[in-house]
Amino acid sequence: MKLTGNTIFITGGGSGIGRGLAEALHKRGNKVIIAGRRRSHLKAVIDANPGMEAVELDVADPASIERVAAKLIAEYPELNVLINNAGIMQPDTVGGKIDDALLTSTITTNVLGPIRMTSALIEHLKTKKDAIVAYTTSVLAFVPMAITGIYSSSKAALHSYVLSQRFMLRNTGVRVLEIAPPWVRTELMNSQEAEQAMPLDEFIAETMAVLGTDADEILVDGAKQFRGNVGPNEHGLVNGFNEQALALFGGT
Repeated sequence: MKLTGNTIFITGGGSGIGRGLAEALHKRGNKVIIAGRRRSHLKAVIDANPGMEAVELDVADPASIERVAAKLIAEYPELNVLINNAGIMQPDTVGGKIDDALLTSTITTNVLGPIRMTSALIEHLKTKKDAIVAYTTSVLAFVPMAITGIYSSSKAALHSYVLSQRFMLRNTGVRVLEIAPPWVRTELMNSQEAEQAMPLDEFIAETMAVLGTDADEILVDGAKQFRGNVGPNEHGLVNGFNEQALALFGGT
């Protein structure tokens, strides 16, 4: 990914990894627009980073997504990078009765939200040079954590979607990236002070270094052991399978 000269929209940019990425990219001379539900968090970020802008967005609300997408295209026509980072993570009880509200909110926010956000912007992004769609998933997409099984499943679903979308956009100018963090010190699961978790600033520094390469999967060193769980040559297998499927069923 080109690390400067972009116009970048980041969901979930008011805290944690989203804020860290927004600030790192802002410092490199990109125009950065962040989004989130909490106005106070957004204001704190843009006040600390003059020139950065913010828009309120609820990725669980399709109408909010459509409204913000239309605003972005109208007010930031050079937008060429979308980073789908917003997500929620809560402990659950997959060994017993599931709280339906938790189930619905997690899947809606973590899976439907980024799919809808990308869908609303993808035709615009296809017209831009150096276009990027990125998704923040998790190493739990590859090695689930049972006490938060719904969250882990949502990230596995998003990883699968990324593989499909990357394949289907292979002949366009849009690259599809996946950022799969390990445990990082953020608000998720109250991990800010967890000694075992990776410090946020270290994660952002390592992630930016990989973002600046031609890698499709953005993995810091601490994430690689989890990614290896699915076996070698996943992309080759996925692409070969889909080439055969296209031959059988048609499509592009």
